[in-house]
Amino acid sequence: MTSHPKKANARILLSSVFGPYAQDDPYGSRSINPMELYHNQVTRAQGPFSLRMFHRSWGIMMIQENIAAPSTVLDFPTRDAFIRELCNHPYDVVGISGIIVNVGKVREMCRLAREHAPQAQVVVGGHVTAIPGIEHMMDADHFVRGEGISWMRSYLGEDPAQPVCHPMIVSGFGTRALGFRSPARHGATAATVIPSVGCPLGCNFCTTSAFFGGKGKFSNFYESGRAVFDVMEEMERKLGVRSFFMMDENFLLFRKRALELLECMKAANKSWELYVFSSANAIRKYTMQELVDLGVSWVWIGLESPRSQYAKLNGIDTLELAREMRTHGIKLLGSTIIGLEHHTPQNIHDEIEHAVAHGTDFHQFMLYTPVPGTPLHKEMNDRGLLLDTDLADIHGQYKFNFLHAAIGRDDSKRLLDWAFERDYEVNGPSLFRICDTILQGWRRYRFSPDARVRARFEREVASLKHIYGGILWAMERHLRQTNESVSAQIARLRRDIALDLGWAAGMASRLLGPLFLWSARREEARLARGVTYEPPTIVERRNWA
Repeated sequence: MTSHPKKANARILLSSVFGPYAQDDPYGSRSINPMELYHNQVTRAQGPFSLRMFHRSWGIMMIQENIAAPSTVLDFPTRDAFIRELCNHPYDVVGISGIIVNVGKVREMCRLAREHAPQAQVVVGGHVTAIPGIEHMMDADHFVRGEGISWMRSYLGEDPAQPVCHPMIVSGFGTRALGFRSPARHGATAATVIPSVGCPLGCNFCTTSAFFGGKGKFSNFYESGRAVFDVMEEMERKLGVRSFFMMDENFLLFRKRALELLECMKAANKSWELYVFSSANAIRKYTMQELVDLGVSWVWIGLESPRSQYAKLNGIDTLELAREMRTHGIKLLGSTIIGLEHHTPQNIHDEIEHAVAHGTDFHQFMLYTPVPGTPLHKEMNDRGLLLDTDLADIHGQYKFNFLHAAIGRDDSKRLLDWAFERDYEVNGPSLFRICDTILQGWRRYRFSPDARVRARFEREVASLKHIYGGILWAMERHLRQTNESVSAQIARLRRDIALDLGWAAGMASRLLGPLFLWSARREEARLARGVTYEPPTIVERRNWA
């Protein structure tokens, strides 16, 4: 790769793909695959109680923060907004980031860049570059695979090995549930920390692991717990946060770094909450007390299947692990795969019931999906099992893109939908489950000898005294006619909260509950009419004159 002739004087545009994102359009957007991670992949069957929010395009934010050139991040543009940005500023580099399903939009943005900014070099990055033959699908000068910060630094004549500066990222925005949008209060939303990219475990279906080098490969931005602590402390100071979403595919796998972070937190008396991704085998390297002391409040864990052969699950009773973690106040998001090669019409329902039996606070179900760039995709291609599927439909939330030995393509969609519905039917709304886990944790640790731990659980349980009390009241009433069992469970939890937390909690639920119930019913009607949500366009300029 040769550097850009203007080097650090080049004007850089870094853009995500254009919307809409929750509607069928000519460029590959699908109403079934909206830009709302939780609603799309986790709580999609929970109606007005589905947790809905948007997340920024963190990759281009990281790149912008780590180059000296004048730059613009254009996040969630419309097609017209992208054109205006190209026409209004003389960009030397147009960088476009996208995932595989958005290949049609990336292709169109390359075309628009050539038309409206012919002087610019066009750079394409993100998971879309994992598509075999991507160079022949669109007109771009460079295709960046893997970690993009060092690539862009080299391209602009900067030192690619200099330390990574972390941008101030608020993890989510536009949060909605029961028809209400959560107010954007300073410090109320977790910050996102990205300690590394890639996952060394290298599951055959994992796009992230494959994209960043595959099994055994990863790129650490911050090698030590002290380095991670310094980033978190800066975010606490600037964003007013005490909770952090660790965007790392397997944060707890690096035990030395995690325990060093814990020592820094103890020394500085930090009562922080951590939301992490982790494998079951990594979790079992810690005691529950170590996890609680570290502030682990929420874990996204791959459960896959009780008969899967992934090393991360070997010898681990995931049902017991899930129960144990929730009794320590650690909220869980379990992830289960539908359509593994051993699945048949005879065993798949039992496997879904096994997943539901974990009683996790959230549960993601995904179809076994050979995504371009993964070992699974190569294997299925070599075996001649791949179907001729539009790339826009290869996302694990629609239908198989391969010939399964026992389950048909249309049946895969039916089974996926049933898994979400069954989890909701048995375990109820995720927001209810969260409240139950919070109360369990507070009961166990309210008298902890560690003041940091006590403070964290006091912060979490405070929400049960007001806002969540009203939400539970509304859920109980709303579900009485359709799910009497879950409604009764919610009623018991409300009584427990009132007994443990006092009359004020009960009063708040009765005052706020009717408002939330009215709003939930209004939201249910809106969703039935086909209402969808889109993120606003965000423009951020840096080193700009």
